[in-house]
Amino acid sequence: MTLFARAGISREQADADVAALAIHELPSARGCTYVIPASDFALALRCGRDAARIPLKLAAKLGVTPKEIDALCDAVATALKKGPLDPDGIREATGSASRNLGAEGVKKGMTTTLPLALGLLQSTGVIRRVPVNGRLDQQRYKYALWNLKPLKISDAEVYVELARRYFRWIGPASMSEFQWFSGLGVKAAKAAVEPLDLKAVEDERFLLAEDFDAFRSFKAPKNPSVSLIASIDALIHHRRDHQSLIDSADTAFAGDKGPAKSGGIADLPNHAIIDRGRIVGAWEYDPGAEKIVYATFTEKTKEITAAVARTEAFIREQLGDARSFSL
Repeated sequence: MTLFARAGISREQADADVAALAIHELPSARGCTYVIPASDFALALRCGRDAARIPLKLAAKLGVTPKEIDALCDAVATALKKGPLDPDGIREATGSASRNLGAEGVKKGMTTTLPLALGLLQSTGVIRRVPVNGRLDQQRYKYALWNLKPLKISDAEVYVELARRYFRWIGPASMSEFQWFSGLGVKAAKAAVEPLDLKAVEDERFLLAEDFDAFRSFKAPKNPSVSLIASIDALIHHRRDHQSLIDSADTAFAGDKGPAKSGGIADLPNHAIIDRGRIVGAWEYDPGAEKIVYATFTEKTKEITAAVARTEAFIREQLGDARSFSL
């Protein structure tokens, strides 16, 4: 949805770029998955490396040793030398190297040891997750050997580079917003931005000095520029501050338990309609009717109608559905 909303990129083109490794969905900041360009594959994996190791603490309480996980990682890598496999195929190929953690594991949300090894191998670039049918918007995967060349910089430099990209992507942003996105503590987040040339704007928000003059001189276009974006589009998700994109009078959104004030919800429960950077409405896709259902805070202009029709055709013809969910 984001690629289409930003640049009209088709699903087929996105899938072709995934196949060509021009882009990839990888575990990154906070251990969450993001679609990353090839130039940042290694950086993304380094940002998510620590998160991949967190489950090992729970596994240790269930009797899983580091030696056992190392042996399983080796077994997985050996199995994938013959070609990509889905988790069932890997489990069969590795035999007793992976094991069930019993009722206690089920209670703790850790059924077997295999996901631990897959997570660690992904985070170090030894393997990568490949969509079974080649579609970026599906969630059934195989795993393939990769052996991505690691990034040879310090952990401190990794987060400086993440901070540099973050403020370029979404500045002006606050330190607390960067801290949430990066998953860093207060001290580490401060250290990450210290080498950057950030300038403050109103409301304790910062942006890169190279963008400051352009930001100050920017004037919103007079002509509408409407897009239908996903509820976790980067415009909203990177700062997790949709309230700043809504006029004070435009506050009602459909919540899980009926109408809700936008200021009272952390994340949008619906997809958003954007006009020149401001949220002007909400939308959902009805796959049964193959129609977009939407409501706006403003008059339903011809530009909004055209954007709805354009997005509706994209979903119907290329995706089949466009589900939304709260974080």
